[in-house]
Amino acid sequence: MKFHRMLVPLDGSELAEKVLVYAKELAGRLDLDVTLLYVCSKEEYQVLPMHRSYVERAADLASTQTEAVRASVGGQKGKAGQVAGRVTVGYPAEEILRYTDENNIDLILMTTHGRSGIKRWVLGSVADKVLRASRAPVLLIRAGIPDDIAYDKWPKTTIVVPLDGSKLAESVLPHAEALAKQRGLDGAELVLLRVTEPPTIPSDYPAAMPESWEEHVEKETARRKRESQQYLAGVEKRLKDAGLNVRSEVLVGNPAEEIVGHCSRNRFNLTVIATHGRSGLSRWAYGSVAEKVLVGSSSPLLVVRPS
Repeated sequence: MKFHRMLVPLDGSELAEKVLVYAKELAGRLDLDVTLLYVCSKEEYQVLPMHRSYVERAADLASTQTEAVRASVGGQKGKAGQVAGRVTVGYPAEEILRYTDENNIDLILMTTHGRSGIKRWVLGSVADKVLRASRAPVLLIRAGIPDDIAYDKWPKTTIVVPLDGSKLAESVLPHAEALAKQRGLDGAELVLLRVTEPPTIPSDYPAAMPESWEEHVEKETARRKRESQQYLAGVEKRLKDAGLNVRSEVLVGNPAEEIVGHCSRNRFNLTVIATHGRSGLSRWAYGSVAEKVLVGSSSPLLVVRPS
């Protein structure tokens, strides 16, 4: 697979515009066609020309910046990656989803909050509604983080893929592979991450067992780590055979906490995650690993909703 068309929703706020630095880098490096979309409410219809002027100016600036990025990575000027501004009227989430379906968009890039100024996306927000229903992967940028470093300042690109052993979780791999292979990101490193949970002590654990609970935990954790390493080694081999620069890591602890911690320790990461995995739920739910990572991670997140 390959990414061709990216949609970037804007709402006129500075927070939403934080995403533009990522847009010009991705468009320039991956030769993407980009649409900047402003959704105008019915109440704002009288000032629609003003919104159209805003988004067209933003598109002109993004186009110039995209060409500069493309030239820096050896691309041909004007060969691909056109940037356009569009205005539609309606409800933001519905219009974003409609435009995605009608124009074969294969990547949506958006901040987790914009006009509302809320410090995290919540149930009922635009980002949440798009995440639930979009057939296209959604790349989320956490706006307003004090110590964030924009994509154009990253020293390298590392793509982290958390896996839990399920086929559903592995469904994100073609998307990660596509990003790593497209021109401009071909030096990217792919990191496969699996978190093994230590056993929890049962209330009826016999006191007369030949080994203590601590010894049992040590042995069981070591066994689970070996299984995780064997599993990741198989996935790693498949990706290396496809020509990717890939390595794997096994962590021990709570999955969501370990993934968020890994992202915090390695700031220049793009994390690619499925909205559900082991649970088999048709959507991520509050309390799930994906939801906790979405809330807690400061790294950009590419969220894929498996079919």
